[in-house]
Amino acid sequence: MTCLAIDDEPLALRQLQSYIRQVGFLELTAACGSAVEARRVLETEPVDLIFCDINMPDLNGMDFVRSLGEDAPMVIFTTAYSEYAVEGFRVNAVDYLLKPFSADDLRLSAQRAKEKYDLLHRAELSPASGTDPQDDILFFRTDSKIIRVDIPRIRYVEAWSEYIRIYLEGQKNPVVVLLSMKKLDDRLPSYFMRIHRSYIINLRRITEVDKNVVSIDGESQFPVGESYREAFQQYLDRKFLGK
Repeated sequence: MTCLAIDDEPLALRQLQSYIRQVGFLELTAACGSAVEARRVLETEPVDLIFCDINMPDLNGMDFVRSLGEDAPMVIFTTAYSEYAVEGFRVNAVDYLLKPFSADDLRLSAQRAKEKYDLLHRAELSPASGTDPQDDILFFRTDSKIIRVDIPRIRYVEAWSEYIRIYLEGQKNPVVVLLSMKKLDDRLPSYFMRIHRSYIINLRRITEVDKNVVSIDGESQFPVGESYREAFQQYLDRKFLGK
């Protein structure tokens, strides 16, 4: 999930950024020192989740979130004042973090947001919406052509400047597409995982894991980024059989 961090206190903002980067399923789009600055970011970079301080000059966090209307992203408020808690939930906040909070506190709040995010996206992909959740093909525009990609054939995806390179089974050259990793990651099924800012891998093709290096199909190796290690280790733990 993409997220935005907002706090007018520089030290608190740096700590918030640090905590967010420790959560593998969060991708920090920007860190802002005011709600006014955050509004400018949202005009060009929509996000899924906002971590927002409440007591800020010019425009406080509550009023800022209200001003975003019904299409506002999910929000987790952060503040040193507990009396804001009830008001925070009145604006449909996912959670409320009372300062000082720990990295674990933030991770638990982020997990609540992720559960809500996953539920919303599953609803969007339900048969009632006209989209088949078992559909295993995607179409991409490359130059002047639109090409079909069978999702199970995807071995891994690599970020390449503003483009992505999709490596397919039985095909030497990758498919090069002008697209963000985030957008593709949101559309891929659960047997794909982003393990690095630059790589999404097909988990079914893992042949070996050596410390923080993953081998795909016994030939390609990829590092596991620090902010993605916890989620990847949880996946391994679920699949691990032995002592």
